[in-house]
Amino acid sequence: MTSPWVASLFAIFVWWFSTGLIMLVVRWADARGTHGLTLFAGVPMLILGVWAVAVSLHDASVMGVYLGFLGALAVWGWVELAFLAGVVTGPMRDECLPGLSGKDRFYRAFATVAYHELLLVVGLLGLVFASSGVSNRMAVSTYLVLFLARIFAKLNLYFGVPRINTEFVPGPLTHLKSYFRRGPVTLAFPIAITVLTALLAVCAERLWSAGSEAASVGFALLTALAALALLEHWLMVVPLPDAKLWRWMLPAPKTLPKEES
Repeated sequence: MTSPWVASLFAIFVWWFSTGLIMLVVRWADARGTHGLTLFAGVPMLILGVWAVAVSLHDASVMGVYLGFLGALAVWGWVELAFLAGVVTGPMRDECLPGLSGKDRFYRAFATVAYHELLLVVGLLGLVFASSGVSNRMAVSTYLVLFLARIFAKLNLYFGVPRINTEFVPGPLTHLKSYFRRGPVTLAFPIAITVLTALLAVCAERLWSAGSEAASVGFALLTALAALALLEHWLMVVPLPDAKLWRWMLPAPKTLPKEES
């Protein structure tokens, strides 16, 4: 596990598997209407993530790096589960009004995710505070990459991109589709691509010049994560069937039987 190549493959696999697992759990909750119970059942994951982060902060070894990475992903995963389950979203749960535009549309769209955004910021600030003066900042670095990627992705879905995959939007969040805009890219897209490319370049440069096994593994994990974030944005433009990465492992969504006429 000390090889940067192994670390990169590990990051890609964990990203793919954890994303699929969260979607699987949410679809299971959709079919049974147990979103709140599902989120409560995920609390041990949150606790384990917080524990892993706490243990990793003063452990600058390769194991500490992996613990920080996995701990941050667990915390992030629980927050995402809270959002996708429809438990922590925002005060607005209605579809966008027809013809709404400008600041009114923006305020209404933000109100659909405000509580989730606040929870993400609280998590980031907590990690920044906990990581002050410690020897291992892997957890906060991982969370920050995920945070930047998510903010840019939401902004581009709001302002407009050619390709939007709504196949995996869960039941409690179907109203969000009305706030997505399918169309030509806006200024938000090149800004996101530029920032994420710069982030990838910095992580790759630090990986190249890493002076220890722990640093090499850490920056390999971050480089892979930044590359995935950049790929996620390009898939909003490039017509590739990215949904196939998870569709095969998910059960078919529950549909109501048609009424006989």
